[in-house]
Amino acid sequence: MCSLLRGEEMCLAQLFLQSGSAYDCINELGELGLVEFRDLNPTVNSFQRKHVNEIKKCEEMERILATRLNERTDRFFTSGLIQRVKIEAFERMLWRVCKGYTILSYAEVEEYLDDPDTGEATKSVVFLISYWGDQIGQKVKKICDCYHCHLYPYPSSNEERSDVVEGLRTRIQDLHTVLHRTEDYLKQVLIKASESVYTWAIQVKKVKAIYYILNLCSFDVTNKCLIAEVWCPVSDIPALRRALEDGSRKSGATVPSFVNRIPTADTPPTLIRTNKFTSGFQNIVDAYGVGTYGEVNPAPFTIITFPFLFAVMFGDLGHGVIMALFAFWMVLYENDRKLKKTRNEIWNTFFEGRYIILMMGLFSIYTGLIYNDCFSKSLNIFGSGWNVSAMICSGDVLGNSFLTLDPNVTGVFTGPYPVGIDPIWNLASNRLTFLNSYKMKMSVILGVIHMSFGVILSTYNHIHFRKKHNLYLVFLPELLFLLCLFGYLVFMIFYKWLFFSAKTSTQAPSILIHFINMFLMQGESVQPLYPGQTGLQVFLVIIALLSVPVLLLGKPLYLYWLQNGSHRLGMYRVSEEVYLMRAHDMEEGSSHSDLSSSGEQHTEEVNEFLTQAIHTIEYCLGCISNTASYLRLWALSLAHAQLSEVLWAMVMRVGLRMDTSLGVLFLVPVFGLFAILTVAILLVMEGLSAFLHALRLHWVEFQNKFYSGTGIKFCPFAFSLLPSSFEQEGLL
Repeated sequence: MCSLLRGEEMCLAQLFLQSGSAYDCINELGELGLVEFRDLNPTVNSFQRKHVNEIKKCEEMERILATRLNERTDRFFTSGLIQRVKIEAFERMLWRVCKGYTILSYAEVEEYLDDPDTGEATKSVVFLISYWGDQIGQKVKKICDCYHCHLYPYPSSNEERSDVVEGLRTRIQDLHTVLHRTEDYLKQVLIKASESVYTWAIQVKKVKAIYYILNLCSFDVTNKCLIAEVWCPVSDIPALRRALEDGSRKSGATVPSFVNRIPTADTPPTLIRTNKFTSGFQNIVDAYGVGTYGEVNPAPFTIITFPFLFAVMFGDLGHGVIMALFAFWMVLYENDRKLKKTRNEIWNTFFEGRYIILMMGLFSIYTGLIYNDCFSKSLNIFGSGWNVSAMICSGDVLGNSFLTLDPNVTGVFTGPYPVGIDPIWNLASNRLTFLNSYKMKMSVILGVIHMSFGVILSTYNHIHFRKKHNLYLVFLPELLFLLCLFGYLVFMIFYKWLFFSAKTSTQAPSILIHFINMFLMQGESVQPLYPGQTGLQVFLVIIALLSVPVLLLGKPLYLYWLQNGSHRLGMYRVSEEVYLMRAHDMEEGSSHSDLSSSGEQHTEEVNEFLTQAIHTIEYCLGCISNTASYLRLWALSLAHAQLSEVLWAMVMRVGLRMDTSLGVLFLVPVFGLFAILTVAILLVMEGLSAFLHALRLHWVEFQNKFYSGTGIKFCPFAFSLLPSSFEQEGLL
């Protein structure tokens, strides 16, 4: 949990690799994936490094192996005639342009043939090119035209080729037996070789990667060893030492390789270990930016808050069940290669986020129960808190075409619903008005709590980076500004819910009017919520306003005093000898360095002030815009519910209203259409919309309170992370 919250503790280490065992040691490190190598030869060109020839050989071998692997696919042929002096350049051009997706076979013609263009007798070569794909074929034909080759038609079907073979059989009867036996032998060799082609390709990639790492090392002439610098997690140092010992033992080296930790002022890369469940949520955070080393990681909290905020906008019991079942199916078959290795990028995105989808579905089931919404219909689980008999007697149902619920009627309202929203609201004409008020206030409450939690998380960064002055000069004014204004708004919402009943609802003042009058300091014009409200509101506004200059000037002034004021206080205690030495230094010309350092210090002070000013403006204005941004929870929730209700009314209700004889037959295609539209519109489109809005709330409204995301991700040297050219070409 500590690693997921803040990342692994990293260190810079120096590896001393003996020349004879360097290859085996790096091979062991590649198998384990423990360290990230630094380039110790940044000024050396990539073509001038020591092992560039070995890397070229590996690339040539990769091309050959890829060509051999492509013998399993369908091929096309081109045949023609070319002058013998051009055949070598012709072959090289094919390799470079077609990248190994061609096979050239040629034989020299014994007789001299007359050139059709010049009429001169020249020595010619007949060739046959087999290639894969139409695009490669077009490149082959263009190259043949450039070299003035004479192309001849080559039969494309087996039947045509059989006819040609039968026509020439009489001329090559004496060579047929030899060619047949040779072909059988080559097939057997290729079959045996094809069984190991993938193993060879992987091994070549490993060799190429090892030589690439060796080019990053520097050679110590004195000790005759290679020196490498690596970033490594502190917890993996013992495993790193064991890997070097294993590599030295396998190579038979008499002098072992070893590792030393070295101090550094560079910022280490960030390593956050994840598993298959947390990796999806970590990818959401990393898409915003990789965390700075030692910074609080939002991913552990995103595991809960992200699917919850999504479900607030997507709250529907039926839709949540479908989404959860789909994600559970992907989780159940997550080891199936057919699901993992596909060329469909959209499917790969869904599959990688299967645990995120599962959590979003489960939370949507929960919020669907709270909203009492299942495919736009309510569930009557605990009965109703309204007395329907009393409503009929009072004429609310019989005398009106639309039912309007008023809890302030004697004998009609019997009590609140145990869990969620009473199902009778589904029949009320004022249902939308009730849900508007409920969900809008709920969005503000969730937004203020979410933002306040982000501000509180910033304290962990201040303490970890040993900037305790930020607790008093940054965190405290930020929290006061947020809670004195918008925290007080949440307080008024709860106060109105708790202290005003249905009987006194007509006397309940508007919270929005009170909040506006709070800034105008006009509390006498409306009825107060509670005694002493005006004085408390004035006090909170003053505290919020005073926190702004503290946030703006507190940190820059403190840093200025720390660098100048405290230094001057200690200056009076310096002995006279120090003054004499400083005067002597000034006579020697050291005043120029003092002036330059003072200029740099002044620039840093100005930059610090500008940075804090920008942060203050962004935070204060952001508190207003961010709180309003959380109203998207209310808007999308109502939009999803209304769209679901419209779909039910326009599709399912048509089939349910028909008579019994035709309704059963007509209901089957109607239900099929309803299911398709539900998945396409309400699950996919509305789900993606809610996902993007939840993403924005986390990136902009939550993470900007404590997360900078300006770090560098730890990229270890590991063979398992090497890309496979076969997979990229879709050949596996």
